Amino acid sequence: MNVETKQVWWAFTLPLIAVLIWSLNIAITRYVADYISPVSISFYRWFLAFVILTPLMLPKVWKQRALIKAHWHQLAVLSACGMVLYQGLAYTAAHYTSATNMGIINAFIPVFTIFISMLILHEIPNRFAVIGSILSFIGLLYLISQGSWASLMNLAGHWGDVLMVIAVFCYAFYGVFFKKWQLKIPLLLSLYVQIAFAIMFHLPFVIALGLDPIDADNFSSVLYAGIFPSLIAPLVWMMAVQYLGPNRTSIFMNIMPITTAMIAFVWLNEAWTVYHSIGGVIILLGIALAQKKLLPKAKANQAERVID
Repeated sequence: MNVETKQVWWAFTLPLIAVLIWSLNIAITRYVADYISPVSISFYRWFLAFVILTPLMLPKVWKQRALIKAHWHQLAVLSACGMVLYQGLAYTAAHYTSATNMGIINAFIPVFTIFISMLILHEIPNRFAVIGSILSFIGLLYLISQGSWASLMNLAGHWGDVLMVIAVFCYAFYGVFFKKWQLKIPLLLSLYVQIAFAIMFHLPFVIALGLDPIDADNFSSVLYAGIFPSLIAPLVWMMAVQYLGPNRTSIFMNIMPITTAMIAFVWLNEAWTVYHSIGGVIILLGIALAQKKLLPKAKANQAERVID
């Protein structure tokens, strides 16, 4: 019994590690914005991850080539949504907004996922999901407006936040498509093939815009991005899902705004303001409410109303 308890508590550290890695990556994304272009760091990041994984995964790709060929188009879509659009837009957003804002907006993924699931998977959200989503959206608008609703009319002044919202929206599509298709491909193999597609998707932008050189100012950031958030965090997160289950693991994503803000405050000297507190609390309350499940009886009544 003691061994099982230790195993459970050890498993709880896994999603914490992943969240800390991703939170630090958001801060690094903001820091490195002054030293390297979005296209360059995004390409270098996935190319480095590809090089690291190739010796291990290339024989498996050849062995499973028939399976990959059958699902290549789905893997390409997942790569485009989760690796190219999400991360590319986030790197661009970092030029115009703070790491703190990026971390808070990133917590909005579950809310977008609810409504995309409704459109693609035809999953009808319960009343908690609807109310929580509306509440989170109000908090998001308050955050973007910096507490001044009138300033929302000036979208140019909030361009970075808008880009981050679009990035998060793309990542929500990634999660929904991943759930919809449920590909019977080993996760590490799936990750490797998606990274390969990400590199190919970057090539037109690399040809058109060129690549910034890796130098002393950006080397450590590129190295971190290519190893920790690209490889270690996903693997640790998948281990957490195996030990704790997807629902218990996903709850840890809600602390990302807090950990990102703490890192940004200490490292980037970003201020935590009143509108961060109010907007962040409203968003997190809405997300918590949106994830609340109906009791079996209430769920049955809702199903009857849908049928009627």
